[in-house]
Amino acid sequence: MRLFLLAIAALCWAGAARAEGERAGDFDYYVLSLSWSAAWCALEGDSRNDPQCDAGRGLTFVLHGLWPQHERGWPSFCRTGERDPTRAETAAMADVMGGAGPAFYQWKKHGRCSGLSAPDYYRTARKAYGRVKVPDIFAEVSRPLTLPASVIEDAFLEANPGLARDQITITCADGLIQEARICLTPGLAFRRCGSDAIRDCRLKDAVLEPVR
Repeated sequence: MRLFLLAIAALCWAGAARAEGERAGDFDYYVLSLSWSAAWCALEGDSRNDPQCDAGRGLTFVLHGLWPQHERGWPSFCRTGERDPTRAETAAMADVMGGAGPAFYQWKKHGRCSGLSAPDYYRTARKAYGRVKVPDIFAEVSRPLTLPASVIEDAFLEANPGLARDQITITCADGLIQEARICLTPGLAFRRCGSDAIRDCRLKDAVLEPVR
């Protein structure tokens, strides 16, 4: 009985340690997450009256985040000695992320795990975003389109020579095209996604919300 209780105590201690967050800088690759702005607005932003959803912004795929990833699983809310970004630093990311709020949240959940300082993480995220060409045709979506989610993937593959099918995944939420996720090495080269990062939407009738 005593050994059993000690084992339970050890498991509880290990769980508490994990709850504090993993060690910063311990990851294998990045997932660059690009969010279809109109879908995010329909699912979340409109209810918050978020400025990203104001008419006339003309946003297509915006930078959702740059996520450190393990070959299996991912770290989050890591322990780091780096300071949090200033308001000015988060506000400076609004042009690619749609707003300052998402920039700060992405730092807290994912950026701390990169092992980088907040300014370097934002610079790396911006560089990763610039590494991927968002197809120009998406800016012309003026009405809801019903299409196979694979069409979105095909468009990215055509616009980005060197990007392979096992290096990108398209996700859906509530029947809407939600995100394009591209896997990158720590040096920001395209690489194969881990098995748990590949979550291709299989819908043949996914809806691409119109650009606002």
